[in-house]
Amino acid sequence: MSQTMPEMLSDEERRALACVAGLMIPASAEYGVPGADDDAILADMVASLGRDGPAVRAALARLDALAGGRFAGLAAPERAAVAARLRAEGGPAVATLNRVVLQCYYRDDRVLASLGIEPRAPFPKGHALEQGDWSLLEPVRRRGKLWRDAP
Repeated sequence: MSQTMPEMLSDEERRALACVAGLMIPASAEYGVPGADDDAILADMVASLGRDGPAVRAALARLDALAGGRFAGLAAPERAAVAARLRAEGGPAVATLNRVVLQCYYRDDRVLASLGIEPRAPFPKGHALEQGDWSLLEPVRRRGKLWRDAP
């Protein structure tokens, strides 16, 4: 017997998420990519909120508070100003909102293709990475192990 998950976001919260995501990453005709407010990308955001849901809801509630009402109901210039105030305030909820929008945007097949990345799972083929400066890991190596060996 399966239970259905409760809806993480209300319709108003979804509209606010769409507005702020579109401000963060607008569509680009030049690069042929959708904005982060694209229906498919938004659906992915909402579906994958999981444990980030409460923090995202808190950031969206803060947008409404800064707007003095419903953030999604504001005209575009006012929405941009309120979103800029939220970004300036920062905090864990805002960082979570940013991460959710970015991770869902950059896993969209259309966005990956525009970046010249084959839209596929990374395994079993893997992805080629340029070699970096391995000396940057020296402080970690000097720190020593932080785990205990299994019995």
